[in-house]
Amino acid sequence: MRLLRSLDNLPADLRRGAVSIGNFDGVHRGHATLVERLLAKAREVGGPAIVFTFDPHPVRLLRPEAAPPPLTWTDRKAQLLDELGVAAVIAYPTDEDLLNLSPEGFFERIIRQQLEARGMVEGPNFYFGRSRAGNIDTLAQLCERASVSLEVVQSTTIDGQIVSSSRVREAIAAGDVDLARQLLTRPYRVRGMVTHGAGRGAKIGFPTANIEAIDTLLPAQGVYAASACTLAGNWPAAINIGPNPTFGENALKVEVHLIDFAGSLYGQPLEVDFLSRLRSIQPFESVAALKSQLTRDIAAARQIAAAEPAEDEEE
Repeated sequence: MRLLRSLDNLPADLRRGAVSIGNFDGVHRGHATLVERLLAKAREVGGPAIVFTFDPHPVRLLRPEAAPPPLTWTDRKAQLLDELGVAAVIAYPTDEDLLNLSPEGFFERIIRQQLEARGMVEGPNFYFGRSRAGNIDTLAQLCERASVSLEVVQSTTIDGQIVSSSRVREAIAAGDVDLARQLLTRPYRVRGMVTHGAGRGAKIGFPTANIEAIDTLLPAQGVYAASACTLAGNWPAAINIGPNPTFGENALKVEVHLIDFAGSLYGQPLEVDFLSRLRSIQPFESVAALKSQLTRDIAAARQIAAAEPAEDEEE
């Protein structure tokens, strides 16, 4: 799979295929269904399966105050789409020129001239062009005139509710990473840089990596079972998001205890997959009581992480 950030000099083997356009934030089960149909459409037209997305999300330029926190960064999004089988992801730079294109202008320039698409796959709530003036009916008319084969894929539902990035975002914001796992194709992941903390964890026998500069939605305060992805490999982990009330600290922190890990991670990037919520943040009457609870948290996190298949083992 290739990640491209421009349509200039697009390779010939990425033209004349099937295209799906959207934000694909989080790459959830609905996106997976869309990509499944995209792959079928690509086989039908005899070309590559291409996902065209935007970087940044158009709302960040049009209405930054209303822009939702992202669920994935671009490279991670491309990785997840690669696992679903697409040939390339085009993370097109969102700028005023692009946003000012009419639906007809967008279709002519992007879809026909630059991608030379012969097939398209979209959901029923697809909008495009300046001020989102074009909808799925507009696209159907343009595709028919241009002899581009269009398939409209109905929304995916789980437990009777539509799977959407908004629904995933609501689950994560509430700390329900278990529900998020059901909706996403992979456990929810955040990334950050390891920085120096107060060192209290190490002093009581539970060293933690403090991570900052997280650029995606952070789950609600709580303690979570997780898997930590370091430069040296993957480790089961327990994550504390919130303050340290036992020590009278109110500042929100993201502290990751890598189970059985020995070494320093300062200054390194760290990615963590949230597997399950263990409990809420709470104060303890003593350090001994806190240590007892942390021992139980780590045992639970170890067990949950052990049952989690590696990314290359999942279908």
